[in-house]
Amino acid sequence: MEFTASQIASFIDGKIIGDENALITGVSPIESGESGHLSFVAQDRFAHHLETSQCSVLIVTETLINKDQYNPTIIAVKDAYLSFQVLMNLYQEMQGKKEGVEDGSSIHDTAVIGDKVYIGAFTYVSEKAKIGEGSQIFPQVYIGKGVKVGKNCKIDSGARIYDYCIIGDNCVIHSNTVIGGDGFGFQPTPEGFQKIPQLGNVIIEDNVEIGSNCSIDRATIGSTTIGKGTKIDNLIQIAHNVKIGANNVIAAQAGIAGSTTIGDWNQIGGQVGIVGHIKIGSQVKIQAQSGVNSSVNDKDTVYGSPAISYNDYLRSYVHFRNLPELAKRINNLENNSKDHTNE
Repeated sequence: MEFTASQIASFIDGKIIGDENALITGVSPIESGESGHLSFVAQDRFAHHLETSQCSVLIVTETLINKDQYNPTIIAVKDAYLSFQVLMNLYQEMQGKKEGVEDGSSIHDTAVIGDKVYIGAFTYVSEKAKIGEGSQIFPQVYIGKGVKVGKNCKIDSGARIYDYCIIGDNCVIHSNTVIGGDGFGFQPTPEGFQKIPQLGNVIIEDNVEIGSNCSIDRATIGSTTIGKGTKIDNLIQIAHNVKIGANNVIAAQAGIAGSTTIGDWNQIGGQVGIVGHIKIGSQVKIQAQSGVNSSVNDKDTVYGSPAISYNDYLRSYVHFRNLPELAKRINNLENNSKDHTNE
């Protein structure tokens, strides 16, 4: 697709500085821009690219503009990052959605398929499953018995949604993620570990996005739940009966053990481990690689393993990073004390 700078500015309520007819045929990262492409500058540390970028058009936060003329055409906006997101969403919408059922897919006679749904080749939709209007189910997806998928969802190739799990509206599930696998429940006996049946399900509320290669286990009884608006990165394990609230972000390789409850608007860093049967409040920040083994109050920021207050960790780190030097000084003091004693 081709757009002029004027057309782009009209989409984002921007002010043009330069050639309003500059033609755009693609987009580039600001560090590697090229002629005919669009990029954006949203922060002061990238402002030098206004002078050096080869892009034909740049969307720029207006507070960064200090000249009347630049080599690229400038579209000045209040927030370049948000404006660029608006454009990307518009472009994605222009691509349109597939509809229909491709050859090689299998849909049970009792399944209910909504209007304007796409089901890719080699996808299997089990008995009594329901797929909501406008949802996109890509090739090689498994939809289990009694599963409910809401409206306008996207489930990428290779994902597996096990029996009786529920997916809300406007959800995205990326490739190779498993929703509703058995929880890790075993009872020790004299003969070995006896499997505990996992009879619950997983409920994913509206507007949730789940990255690739994640595992969200079904509850032993009841439901494992993911609250509306939560965003889950790749390679994340969420165990049985975990309750995650609304609008959380969880970065890659985090693991959450069974029956833990997590509130709303939390930020959980990469490779965080959270033990089971504890409560994480709301608006909590857990720094990357932290190990959380006790409950965390609302609005706390924690770090370390075991995790403690972020500020306490930083103060402690000043000391333990210098432990070799401190040990050396203590040894010198002890030796000097012995010398004085011998005198």
